[in-house]
Amino acid sequence: MAHGVLPAKGRDGRSLGGFSAIASDPSDGRLWLLSDREEPELVPIWDLEALGRRPLRLGERLPLRNATGEPFPAPLDAEGLVLEGNELWIVTEERRSADRPAQLLRFDWRSGHLLQAQPLPQPWRAAPGQGLAVNQGPESLTRLPGSPLTLLLAAERPLLQDPPDQLRLLEHGPGGFRPVGSLQLLLPAPYWGLTELLAPPGGGLLGLVRGFEPPASWWAQLLHLSPPGPEGSLQAPLARWDLLAAGLPPDNWEGLALGAPLPDGRPTLLLVSDDNFNPLQANRLARLAPRRLAGCSNSSTSTSSISSSGSVAALEGGDQGQ
Repeated sequence: MAHGVLPAKGRDGRSLGGFSAIASDPSDGRLWLLSDREEPELVPIWDLEALGRRPLRLGERLPLRNATGEPFPAPLDAEGLVLEGNELWIVTEERRSADRPAQLLRFDWRSGHLLQAQPLPQPWRAAPGQGLAVNQGPESLTRLPGSPLTLLLAAERPLLQDPPDQLRLLEHGPGGFRPVGSLQLLLPAPYWGLTELLAPPGGGLLGLVRGFEPPASWWAQLLHLSPPGPEGSLQAPLARWDLLAAGLPPDNWEGLALGAPLPDGRPTLLLVSDDNFNPLQANRLARLAPRRLAGCSNSSTSTSSISSSGSVAALEGGDQGQ
């Protein structure tokens, strides 16, 4: 594992923070960080090879604006991020108010201007006893493999009308939104939640769950999940790992993305933490890789083989730095 603390200020001297999602640029491998500050923005990282060895070099931030290029009249609370061609997709978190509903937003990647805003389906919307609770999702967004473009998002915690151990999943494709199966996941306290999903090319899903107990205790788990099933189906995690036991620093880990393979062929995962603009926290970036398991060759060391051990021993530690 390699990890480091991100700079507190950008190239323009203004503060940085609130990183809620990350995505790798398919064209050149750059990593883009999504900030959920009141005026949301993307910040690129150019030299991931420096992670754990020297300070990271950040590029110029890209502010996200409405269709006319003006700041949004109300904060968006931008969360999950997907980059696709000349567009980027973002999901925003529910606040149960008319000016801050949960939405799926599509932006022009070159200008940062809004192209389309879509409210979530009716069962997800705020109504008496129904919908997403305040600040409880959705936080995750990932692109499913294949064509045409299909996105998958999830609730951070159960909808108000759902059982306490079920998290709804929702697909969005050319025909619009389509409900799919739910995750069966018991979240032990109000401050636990599913904060990111990732669909690796090899199949299946990875989920990032983080938890907090006041005043300053953090947890983070990586889940291996089956692909989403049909509406009404339930799936429990196939395996899970305690990321802090694997060496991840305790903090508010929110973003998950695929990284470049290591020279020996092992896949990597990149994670980013959200400092909540709190001076007692930090914006951190970490890279995880599976340990070589007995009997594995380079070609078989994949996301599925990470899950085969079902224990934290399948994740590599060490090589820490800031």
